[in-house]
Amino acid sequence: MQLKHNILKLYLLKGFLWFMLSMPIIILFFEDNNLSYTQIFILQSVYSLTLAILEIPSGYIADLFGRKNSLVVGSIFIFSGYLIFCSFIGFEMFLLAEILIAIGGSLMSGADSAIMYDTLVELNRKDQYTRVEGKTYAIGNFSEGIAGFIGGTILASFSLLLPFQIQTAILFFCIPISISLIEPSININNRIEKGFSSILKVVRYTFYENVKLRWIIIYSSIIGVSSLSAAWLAQPFFIFIEVDLLYYGILWAFLNFTSGMGSYNSYKIEHNYSFERIMIILGTFMSFCFLFIYFIPNYFGIIFIFIIYFLRGVLTPIIKNQINMHAESKIRATVMSLRSGLLRIIFAIVAPFLGVIADHSGTINSFILLFIVTITLLFITIFNYMRLD
Repeated sequence: MQLKHNILKLYLLKGFLWFMLSMPIIILFFEDNNLSYTQIFILQSVYSLTLAILEIPSGYIADLFGRKNSLVVGSIFIFSGYLIFCSFIGFEMFLLAEILIAIGGSLMSGADSAIMYDTLVELNRKDQYTRVEGKTYAIGNFSEGIAGFIGGTILASFSLLLPFQIQTAILFFCIPISISLIEPSININNRIEKGFSSILKVVRYTFYENVKLRWIIIYSSIIGVSSLSAAWLAQPFFIFIEVDLLYYGILWAFLNFTSGMGSYNSYKIEHNYSFERIMIILGTFMSFCFLFIYFIPNYFGIIFIFIIYFLRGVLTPIIKNQINMHAESKIRATVMSLRSGLLRIIFAIVAPFLGVIADHSGTINSFILLFIVTITLLFITIFNYMRLD
């Protein structure tokens, strides 16, 4: 059966997509092109806002026209965005690149997890989802880690543009990999209804009718925003504590290896602990890591950035499994997109504030804002989720 090769192809797709040679030096690249922290975080805010706006319709498109087709078109858009980074300079062109990458990311977000879950359902391996998803994220993290070491330590020493050029060439291979995927028959024969009203039905089901699913998605979004903010503040923190450029790639590599180890072992943690305990303990621990970084603004603070990456690695596959378990097959990509959309909306609101604080009050003060926002929202979410039992 050719369907079984979907899992391997999804592993490859994640590996190529996350082979981000540019990430360890992207802040330096933007600064080299005369962008301020405010402009840098505006770019990320626009990226997140574009993702948020397109997440729901893109998830619906994936459910209606096929997850494979969504992945193919998404790969093309992401490749095009990075091609602009390689070919043009300036805030306006970088903004266009971020928008194209966001469109591609929205088309792929949710579609990859949906086609993976339905593939496992059709192969009678549904109970292995957390393990497979965890391995997928581990591959992505290890890929990003290796790329970070190469891009930040070796390639960047020649040119800050070179990592972008090689990464763009590698991203091209995501297109034929996506084309080679097989759409599971469970999705072909059970498509979502056409029309805008279908999207509204899924939104109503997710955030109103299925109350448990609502709070799982909100919790997932908060964790996602916190870890994404930590990733974007890591480089400014390295600059603040005067880490030598030579070590950027090494640090980025080990941060992603740490996240990968968390993802790879997430199924063991899911097996040994209830989801409620995982939510409370790991979510609270992640929140306080931001507070510890604020009070320890030196090399020891890097330890807590590593902990945040590890917790993100553990939580992501477990939360996605919970969402898949509570969503029907025909709306799975749309529900996943709702989760990503909410995440991006929150980040789009928070990111500019982080940039302004970093510019005017110092990078370290951004972490105290993250702590306050994260711990408050997590407390509200966990409280409401626990009331359902």
